[in-house]
Amino acid sequence: MRMALELAREAAAAGEVPVGAVVVLGDRIAGRGRNAPIERSDPTAHAEILALREASASMQNYRLEGAVLYTTLEPCVMCAGALVSARIARVVFGTRDLRFGGVRSKFRLADAEILNHRLEIEEGVLGAECAELMQRFFAERRLANNL
Repeated sequence: MRMALELAREAAAAGEVPVGAVVVLGDRIAGRGRNAPIERSDPTAHAEILALREASASMQNYRLEGAVLYTTLEPCVMCAGALVSARIARVVFGTRDLRFGGVRSKFRLADAEILNHRLEIEEGVLGAECAELMQRFFAERRLANNL
């Protein structure tokens, strides 16, 4: 999760919403990502999606069975769907996304009983640090917009 936080800080420095994600398979980091939809002009360039893409490329398989994804913010519905499709075993996130959360806050997509694959969900890991990073980022943006 500390690596995901560092990636989130990189996203913030680039003017992106500060979200970072890391895919771990066994004892190996298979993929990393930080939010980059503005930079890439790509609405799907969320940290989790980019981490999944890198992990899938490094494993040469779109199925990442047994992998764990660490992310600083609760995944949105798009990312939750991708995690299910990739057969991620577990997602660990720092803080909830009360506006768009796809695994706990608004929807429970990743472990819905109607799916043939369900993820284990763990939340709150380094949650205070993750929440503080988000709050600071948006407070600074509001301040800059009011000047």
